Amino acid sequence: MWTRTIVLLALLAGITAMPASSAPQNETASSEPQNEPVAHGFSRAESPRIVALGDSLTSGRGIGADNAYPAVLQTRLEDSGYHYQVINAGVSGDTSARALRRYRDALGGNVKILIVALGANDGLRGVPVEQLTSHLSTIIEEAQRRDISVVLVGMDALPMHGWGYTVAFHRAYEDLASRYGIPLVPFVLMKIMTDASLMQSDRAHPNEAGARAIADLIWPYLEPLLVKTP
Repeated sequence: MWTRTIVLLALLAGITAMPASSAPQNETASSEPQNEPVAHGFSRAESPRIVALGDSLTSGRGIGADNAYPAVLQTRLEDSGYHYQVINAGVSGDTSARALRRYRDALGGNVKILIVALGANDGLRGVPVEQLTSHLSTIIEEAQRRDISVVLVGMDALPMHGWGYTVAFHRAYEDLASRYGIPLVPFVLMKIMTDASLMQSDRAHPNEAGARAIADLIWPYLEPLLVKTP
């Protein structure tokens, strides 16, 4: 399984091609509430929030935020009778260090759950695992200090920086999940990158069907944290 994962990682080089500062506007979703009606007279603006903090896999590079996995989760929540507002706080090209500069703003308001999907770009750039761990720890600890539940999405690194780095990178997410007692979603592209029908032509980013597949992978880890309101 690990060998197959590393081979697939060789296709990920395009994820970091666009720096955060040049991301198209429709890929960096606003944290402002959307006054859209949902079932039973609720509005999303009045609902507790789920924030998805991530990079291009979250922002919807190439497909737009309206088709990215946070939007798919929004629909799944409403269809399942949950009243939450999902905030897409993904920025294309983001690293854990860049996210560290903005995550507090994303946690404003009535946030109940934080999905942390960061690290792919750190791995591509060879950011020391200790730094990645420190950045993610800071984000997780701040969320937990605010009584926000956290879902951690695992990432894997290319072997371009050595096998030792790749293994340590992978284990960092397992260690974080264990240390903070939070659910860990396995590397979401593992099952998607082998299916061309789920990927864009760049072979690095999911298409709309791939975004739905990512939402399907995250959902089992997210749903146990949800609370239905009458």
